[in-house]
Amino acid sequence: MNDQPQISRPDSANFAAAPAFAEPGVPHIRTLNVPGMQALYVKEVRRFFKVQLQTIWAPAITTLLYLVIFTIALGGAGRTVIGVPFADFVAPGLIVMAMLQSSFANSSFSLLVGKIQGTIVDYLMPPLAVGELIIALIGAAVTRAILVGLALWLAMLLWPGVHVGTDHFWAVAVFGILGAMMLGFLGLITSVWAEKFDHAAAVTNFVVTPLALLSGTFYSIDRLAPWFQSIAHGNPVYYAIMGFRYGFIGTVDSTIANPVLTAVLFLIAVNVVLGLVTYRLLASGWKLKA
Repeated sequence: MNDQPQISRPDSANFAAAPAFAEPGVPHIRTLNVPGMQALYVKEVRRFFKVQLQTIWAPAITTLLYLVIFTIALGGAGRTVIGVPFADFVAPGLIVMAMLQSSFANSSFSLLVGKIQGTIVDYLMPPLAVGELIIALIGAAVTRAILVGLALWLAMLLWPGVHVGTDHFWAVAVFGILGAMMLGFLGLITSVWAEKFDHAAAVTNFVVTPLALLSGTFYSIDRLAPWFQSIAHGNPVYYAIMGFRYGFIGTVDSTIANPVLTAVLFLIAVNVVLGLVTYRLLASGWKLKA
């Protein structure tokens, strides 16, 4: 019946040779997915940069007001702390405190808003490994922290009576990045655990803010009672602020041996622990996958 000539297609023979779909769970990308990480990083940076008045300049202005208030109220009559003027002592602490809070705010918002708005699939479905997802989100949080720190530093350079020239730039960079990473990991853990914005706000109010305010931002630790110094030395934010301040004024307010080296090692250890916890939570899909 069918005596019509068959039209052959030159590529018809290739159908049988087409590669089959990979088995479920077998990755196609066997190396580091750099384009995917870059895309997510750019997305996160653009997200907070679109509202930069709120995410960058507002924290900078608020922290600058802290500097004005404390220098006027406590910095008069030539008051010095560990041998430097009070304004020069408190300024670096305010800069890094704003950086840490901004890093936490950025990373704690990413996954949480996805869960609340039902767009968490945008983070879970792309071909990104858990480690690649963490690198992109933490990178965006550190970027926001650096921008806030730069905005504050530039403002304080122009502020009369405050000297924020760096003595050890490496310390400013190392402690700024390690501190921002630490709060970025804490923010990611919070965004996985939290189910609504009130939960993230509770961590901010009862964990992040007390750690920042009780870390020697406005006072010298060596003036405290010995038992309170021991408590302060267990606060990881103290090491970030102490090391960051060392980069500006070249001295520290610590009684521990080798304070700068100890601070670096302590922050690295804390970041490793928080990073492992973050990885395990994201890999397990706890509160992220139905």
